[in-house]
Amino acid sequence: MSDAIPCDASCPVRRAANLVGHKWTTLIARDLLSGKKRYSELLRSVSGISPRLLTERLRELEAAGLVSRTVFPTIPPSTEYELTELGKGFEQVIQAMAVFGASLPDPD
Repeated sequence: MSDAIPCDASCPVRRAANLVGHKWTTLIARDLLSGKKRYSELLRSVSGISPRLLTERLRELEAAGLVSRTVFPTIPPSTEYELTELGKGFEQVIQAMAVFGASLPDPD
């Protein structure tokens, strides 16, 4: 690939990879594709993620404009997350990953 275009900061693949390349990000987005989820629902559905890391990833997704957060003034406060219109475009990436993942051999 000696004739490849350099992948600098303006490269769209690099920008996407910087966001979705973090562990758990695609699984969080996958779970939000079905609609709004409370923080506790995400924590249960993305098994293996720590609460601290889930909060960090959700903040990154919110800062990137892919997720919106709604806080309800209850006691204790409850929070819901959902994909924005931009975030819903992530569905195509997740579907492509599912197709590719299904073609891989099962882990032993």
